[in-house]
Amino acid sequence: MRPAEVRVGEITGVFGVKGELKLRSHTDPPLAIGRYRPWTLRHRGVETVVERPKLRPHGKGLLLTLEQSTDRDAAEGWIGAEVWVPRSSLPKPAEGEFYWIDLEGLEVGTVDGLALGKVSHLFSTGANDVVVVRGDRERLIPFVRPDVIRDIDLDGGRMTVDWDPEF
Repeated sequence: MRPAEVRVGEITGVFGVKGELKLRSHTDPPLAIGRYRPWTLRHRGVETVVERPKLRPHGKGLLLTLEQSTDRDAAEGWIGAEVWVPRSSLPKPAEGEFYWIDLEGLEVGTVDGLALGKVSHLFSTGANDVVVVRGDRERLIPFVRPDVIRDIDLDGGRMTVDWDPEF
């Protein structure tokens, strides 16, 4: 089952004295995070809805201005907040593409039928993405299609890999 909301970023720090926030975006390109609305900021058990986030590029990241954050002291209270959006606001992935969140929780097995565990999460190394599989132990499997990742069956909840289980 696919989640109704998707985490697309988090607030990582403050910038300046006027309450701007540093934002890490998980979208590609990063500024696309502003297209998906509304935002729900989740922090310390509290949810705050933001209808129109004000973003601007800064260096390699983004800066965010919130109405609730008018000075540095107020901004510091937002550090660690996660940005969630309705899944329905995201574009449908192209054929053969997947949102990482849809891969999390899939059962992973080898082409020979050996169960390896479940997808815990994915991360990017720059060279390629990596699937973290947790079962009897943790395995880091490169997300290289079709050489390593042979099949992804979202409806069946399964990923098939060509991977040595001893590696």
